[in-house]
Order: sequence, then structure tokens, then C-alpha cells
Amino acid sequence: MFNGIKTLFYVRKTKVNSEGMVPIYFRATMNGQRFETTTTRYVELSKWSQQFERVLSNAKDKRSNEINVYLDMLKAKVWTIEKKFLMMDSTPTIENFQSEWFGIEESTPKMLMQVFAEHNSEVKQLVGSQYSSSTWKRYNTSYRHTKEFLKAKYNLEDIPVRKLDFKFITDYEFWLKATRKCNHNSTIKYLTNFRKMIYISLRNNWLARDPFIGFKMAKKEVERPFLSEEELQAMAKHKFEIDRLNQVRDIFLFCCYTGLAYIDIQKLTPEEIVSGVDREKWIFTRREKTETPSRIPLLPPALEIIERYKNHPECVIKNKVLPVPSNQKMNGYLKEIADVCGIKKYLTTHLARYTFATTVTLTNGVPMETVSKMLGHKNLRTTQHYAKILDLKVGADMKALKERMRLENEIKSKVNQ
Repeated sequence: MFNGIKTLFYVRKTKVNSEGMVPIYFRATMNGQRFETTTTRYVELSKWSQQFERVLSNAKDKRSNEINVYLDMLKAKVWTIEKKFLMMDSTPTIENFQSEWFGIEESTPKMLMQVFAEHNSEVKQLVGSQYSSSTWKRYNTSYRHTKEFLKAKYNLEDIPVRKLDFKFITDYEFWLKATRKCNHNSTIKYLTNFRKMIYISLRNNWLARDPFIGFKMAKKEVERPFLSEEELQAMAKHKFEIDRLNQVRDIFLFCCYTGLAYIDIQKLTPEEIVSGVDREKWIFTRREKTETPSRIPLLPPALEIIERYKNHPECVIKNKVLPVPSNQKMNGYLKEIADVCGIKKYLTTHLARYTFATTVTLTNGVPMETVSKMLGHKNLRTTQHYAKILDLKVGADMKALKERMRLENEIKSKVNQ
């Protein structure tokens, strides 16, 4: 049922331009849904009357009068659209209003996969300057998932952006979990990538309302596995009969003592091993994933590993610090290493990063801010996901507190005697 269109003109006080003026915005409400856009007109805040939705003016104030005439024209445009909707057999939507407002022909709506493809093409062109290759690959994976979902759910190759709604998002979420077998956090990652297409569509007025409104995007807290000091030492001391296992073990330990991710270890060159401010050896590199700088003082175990492989043929030929195999091979050999060393945890190259944040640094009193800087994180919240306070650290801190309280009680007892 169509109950008409309610309009509102208002100013955005937070968007003051260089001349000290604020923009006038227009809002249309229809069947409980809103459409908002700028009128492209600016006014002095002191001259705006929200009660009358007009610019206060007098006969000599030509500019203010012109703005009021323009607002009347926009309101007349709404009445024209409303009259057209009243003659429709079906109930119009806010998307219909948006199309009428911008004069968009129904035959040429903006398509979702078109927006996605254009976005990914731009990201690809900016790889190396604004984006990393992993970011481009991530968006490509999201593109493929979205295309498969459209085919499976609607038997469509593409869909107009204006047709996206809350149900589309919830159906997509269910499909990712049920068909693609993604866990909750992976599903949220794909939906986050997809949501960027929504932002692009909203900013370009191809979509009137954000379909994600009311949809919860929170990730679930995941227990991050890491190696204990005993497990690290057991792995370091073991002599494997196969050279390849010794090599993979060394690379994994190097990750544990530097916190570098697999891709950053793989591309690490001797030129990135430099003298730091303390004249000791440091790693000066940039993270492939985020392009953020990472500065890491090298611990003795990491220096020993570098020395061990400095004349390795693969390192010399490729100008690399370590002879790093593919990530798939690394993880395959790590499973074998874990079995031999009696480690029950599922070893991956990323587990080494968690081990650095917890066992190697945080447990030994390195401040969270320092760990965050070495990991190349952009904010401390990311580091907190990696480096959970260990029971061992909690126990040590509480022991120190108990000792301080005991000493304070002894002092009080002596004073009272």
C-alpha cells in the first residue's frame, strides 16, 4: 500500500565548507524507507529555519530567495513523482523513487557484478602502490563467491544493485556457511569485502538504502594456538634425518623469533638486515599484506639461522635470507615435524607469528605497544587478538602483587608495635 511521500529539507551542521556555509540536504520517506541526497545548495547556518525548512530572507536578499525557489522546485518534483506512483498498479519502492529522482532508465540499472568487476580492475592496477597483491586476490575470491551465490540462489549471472536488500545479505551469509563451508569469521571477511561494493553503490546513488543495516558483522573470539617455550626448545634441539625437515624447522623457528608472516619471510633479502639504532642487527622491511613498516631487532636464535644459510645456493642465486619453499610445502612438512617432536598442535607458518607475540615477547615482559610495532600492525587492537595474556604471565604478576602486599603488612606491623 502506498501512503505517499514525506519530504524534509535540513542542513548538515558538521559539513561546513571553506566559506563557513553548510549544505542543504533533502530527505524523502516512503513506506518506512528513506532516500537522502544533497540539494547542491549551501546556506549560512544563522539564516536557516528548520521549522519552515526555508532560508530566512528579505526582498533584497536575492541569493536566499533563489535557494527557496529551488527548494520549491524540488518539492514540486516530488509531487510529480508521487502522482505517477498513485497511478501505479503495484506498490512503489524507495528504489523506484530514486530512479525517478535521478532519471535512471529501468532498462539500464547498475549491476552488482559490474560494480565488483570495475572495483577489482582498479585494485589490480594499484597493486604495488596502494594495494598488495594479497588484497587483490582476496577481492577476486569474494567476486567468485558472489557470482556462484547468484547462480545457485537466483539462477542469475548478475543482479541490479537497487534490488539488494537485507534478505539478500542473510541468504548470502547462509550460503557461505552451508555451501562453501566457511566458518563464521571467514564468512564475515567475505561479507566485509562484499560490503565495499555496497558503499560504492551508496556513494554513487545507485542504491538508496544500505542492505546491511541491522546485520551484525561481529567476529567471534577465536583461541589462537601458539608454541610454549618447552615446545620451541624441543623443536630446536631435534636433529632430523632429512635435510628438508631441518630446513623447514629453521625457517619456522625464524618466524617464531621475528614474528614475520610467511610472505614476508619468503621475500626477505640480505639488504633488509641492517644495523639499528643500538648498532645491533635488525630487520627493516615492509609487510606485504598491509604495506606497513616493520622494525625487528634480531634475537640470537634468529641470527644463528641467518648465518647458517647465508651461503646456501638458493639464497645466493635468489638474493634471499632463507631458502623458503611454497607455503603448501611448508605446512605439509610442519605436520611431519610436529609428529616427530610430539607436538599435538596443528602447525602452520601463521602459528609462528602467534608464538612470537606470546611466548617469545609478551611472556618475557615486552610491552604490547612494542610487540605491535614489531608485528607491523596498524593498531593495538589487532595485536591484542594475537597476543593474549598467558596464565604464566598472570601468575607472575599476581605473585609480585602478593609479595608487595606481604611487605606492606610487615611494615604496618612494625609501625604498630
